[in-house]
Amino acid sequence: MSVRVYYTTVTASRTVKSQQAEVIRILESKSIRYELIDISVGGELRDEMRSKAGDPSAAPPQFFNEDQYCGNYEMFSEAVEADTVEQFLKLA
Repeated sequence: MSVRVYYTTVTASRTVKSQQAEVIRILESKSIRYELIDISVGGELRDEMRSKAGDPSAAPPQFFNEDQYCGNYEMFSEAVEADTVEQFLKLA
């Protein structure tokens, strides 16, 4: 199973940048293997992320285990606080 994080390298939003940096830091600190998918390389990847998330306005970062939707940054942050990141990412 592979955790996939849809993110963007092109954003003017400091909030998105800091959220993405925090996500990577947490995943690496927990030794969770992940794949980053940069939606800024093409609109089709953004559309794919939104379609899989079931939200036409979904913004990165978005989390998937393979193609199974796990949630957005707010849900990830709640899982970090509750120490349930592995369950959130459907690894446990």
